[in-house]
Order: sequence, then structure tokens, then C-alpha cells
Amino acid sequence: GQRFSSVPGSSDAFLGGVIAYSLEVKKAMLGVSQRTLDQFGPVSRECAAEMATGVKERFQASFGLSITGNAGPTADTGGKPVGLAYIGIATAAGCEVKEVQYRGLREDIRLRVTQAALVALRSTLLG
Repeated sequence: GQRFSSVPGSSDAFLGGVIAYSLEVKKAMLGVSQRTLDQFGPVSRECAAEMATGVKERFQASFGLSITGNAGPTADTGGKPVGLAYIGIATAAGCEVKEVQYRGLREDIRLRVTQAALVALRSTLLG
């Protein structure tokens, strides 16, 4: 959200966002199923897809973008490695998920993942 809203005029295209750190927020605000969380975990392709779809539906937007991952400094409770992230992009045609993995400090990983998400969204917009 910060990356979008830092651009003047972004309110013409950016409706808003949800920072869903907790599993409860992922479920309540974005519609991620308990089954997905139990079976695949919060850092997964499946969770990213449900999050992106939830954003698109709840904001009544043309596109939904999600990121779920582990920026560190330690592996998460599911054993997913530091630097692993999934980027989901929901469109009218469905949802695609991209897996990325970076090394570095927490802030470096977060910056690189958000940049990858913006590039992926740009690619989707350009068709």
C-alpha cells in the first residue's frame, strides 16, 4: 500500500489494502479458508491466491494483489525459509501466483518482494 500511495494521483487507481499478518485477519478480512491454512500454511501459493481473490472481491476491484511470505529474520513456524514469498494477482480470468525467494536482511527482502509484486502487476496490466 505504501508503494502505491506514495505516487501522486494514486487514488485514481488504488482503492486500499489490508495488512493481514495474523491468521484471523487473513480469514476474516480476506476470506482465506481454515482448510488452506491447515493444509498449506499462510506462506503458500494457495494462501496467496485466496488473499488476492479476497482483495479483488471485497474491494470490488478489477485486480487484487497479495503478498504472503517470510521476511525473517528466522524461519516461520511452518518451516518456510527466510526470503520465500508468494505474489498473487487476481483478475476476472482467475488468479495467478508467482513464487519468489530472496536473501538479505528483512527490509531488503520486503523491498525486493514488493518490487517483484509491482512488476508482476504491471505485466498483468500490459497483457
